[in-house]
Amino acid sequence: MDFLIKLLQVILSLSILVVLHEGGHFLPAKWFKTRVEKFYLFFNPGFELFKKKIGETEYGIGWLPFGGYVKIAGMIDESFDKEQMQGEPQPWEFRSKPAWQRFIIMVGGVTVNLILGVLLFIMIYGVYGVTYIDNASVTNGIYVDSIGYDIGLRTGDKVLKYGDTEFTKFSPGAVISAIVIDSEDNITVERDGKELVIPVDPKFTAVLSGQKMKSSVFFEARTPYEVSSVSKARKILGLVPKGEDGPAAKAGIEPGDKIISLNNQEIQYYDQTMDIVRTHRNQEIPITVLRNGQVLQKMITPDENGMLGVRREATSKYFETKTQDYTWAEAIPAGWDKATGFLAGQGKAFKKMFTGEIKAKDSLGSIISIGNLFPSSWNWRSFWNLTAMLSLILGVMNLLPIPALDGGYIVFLLWEMISGRKVSDRTMEIANTIGFFLLIGLMIFALGLDISRLF
Repeated sequence: MDFLIKLLQVILSLSILVVLHEGGHFLPAKWFKTRVEKFYLFFNPGFELFKKKIGETEYGIGWLPFGGYVKIAGMIDESFDKEQMQGEPQPWEFRSKPAWQRFIIMVGGVTVNLILGVLLFIMIYGVYGVTYIDNASVTNGIYVDSIGYDIGLRTGDKVLKYGDTEFTKFSPGAVISAIVIDSEDNITVERDGKELVIPVDPKFTAVLSGQKMKSSVFFEARTPYEVSSVSKARKILGLVPKGEDGPAAKAGIEPGDKIISLNNQEIQYYDQTMDIVRTHRNQEIPITVLRNGQVLQKMITPDENGMLGVRREATSKYFETKTQDYTWAEAIPAGWDKATGFLAGQGKAFKKMFTGEIKAKDSLGSIISIGNLFPSSWNWRSFWNLTAMLSLILGVMNLLPIPALDGGYIVFLLWEMISGRKVSDRTMEIANTIGFFLLIGLMIFALGLDISRLF
């Protein structure tokens, strides 16, 4: 079910982005009386899931969810329709239009993506506001995993500042972003009643942006270990058994149970169980839970991965959450600042990739990586926030001066508009072919990386 929810969110988000991006090419093409032969969501090599011709345009849905396209008559694109380009230019073809019209058609998709990102952030502020955990309520401090420990944080610390920024909103991600993107070099914590400034070595820029971080905990608020759900055997379509009960289900643990002892060690916080289960894989150990005021003792066997097969309650359940509401007049500048700040951050990240501070390989991912960004439960605020970020990223990526991307075409058109000399169709064809296969190779490489990360 978690996988299905993630998949549906990815499909919906990409569908919105692709349709609007391609619409950004489609509409100006129509305005300039350029014939659009196809408008497709997703690619359709060999066959399509749906198609319908309305007027001169065939609308359809492909089966390969890696994007989409509009096929504009008289344009050299990924369709490699050479026969069309061999005939005499026709008034309705892209190649017959003035350079400024072709420029507007090509820049339309990127423009829509950038505007959409800004509008979605404005909508998020106006509709949802900003909800956060008040750091003052995190009185029991934090738990740190190996990366946080190596930086110098310790379990029980209370984070006060990163750099000169007060840590009023509890957000480990904000600290990671400050270190990775803004090169913040210190974190201030309260430890044993005293303030301590922890210097952050620059080497942790690469560590915090690397793949290991995606499966690790930098730091998180310490919480009790209360069970939200247990892993049980499922059935596909209600008929075919799939998997088996997890350790907790086999032991009789139920949602709502609070784990208070494991392997005869008292448990106050979730993090206290981690070393115990890791060192007792496939070994039966005693567990004590509190259920409706009653203390129950059971036996449990952590699996080979050191897991109990439970999902714990969300961190926000135990702390005071606050919501900062915005009027629409306030949401507009806030959304603009969020979008421009995000783009500026992406620019800094690209710069650090070129200098080697961030490993480009660790930042590269396929549709699998995109899917993992979405939560396993449907949350509209999170959905729109991620869609806004993906829209901005899509806009920026399409501006890269790579043939087969919008940016490649835009560079050629800018050259034509400045010099007055049009790039030959043959040159465009060769550049587009090279760019297309480079992009396909990059997509295959990214998919391979994601598959290898799964194992």
